[in-house]
Amino acid sequence: MNGFFEYNWQVRDEWFAWCEALTEDEITEERVGGQGTILRTLFHVIDVEYSWIRAVAGKDDVAVSFERVDSLEKVQQLSTTYREEIRAFLYANPDIWDRIGVVKPPWLEISFSFYEVGHHVVAHEIHHMGQLSIWSREMGRRPISANAIGRGLLRG
Repeated sequence: MNGFFEYNWQVRDEWFAWCEALTEDEITEERVGGQGTILRTLFHVIDVEYSWIRAVAGKDDVAVSFERVDSLEKVQQLSTTYREEIRAFLYANPDIWDRIGVVKPPWLEISFSFYEVGHHVVAHEIHHMGQLSIWSREMGRRPISANAIGRGLLRG
């Protein structure tokens, strides 16, 4: 499972690099779907990933307002900061997704298995990267490849 987190982070970094060629207006323009803008969608996937992993780790959620990180540079830095904590947790607990355990996130009334949460977090980001791909094509730009093959991340 950790390979899929690495995959998501690699693709996310490629989207950040892709965004560097855009104007601020382009990354903040209201669009149909996702979280409404490219920047808010990137922030959303980072925030959701961090919240769920903290829940799995038994830690409190950390609420970050989008207004606090309202630029590409700030969202990218947030991604880097959170990723370091998430990566440390995942690699210190390589079997976390196979453990029998439940997560009761403070923002929901129900519980989920670790296995289910891990898969949800990975699929959630892939879903939103698809939204970015649609928007990039609407802008007449080539999207980042979602191909997992050839990235050297998923070894079996």
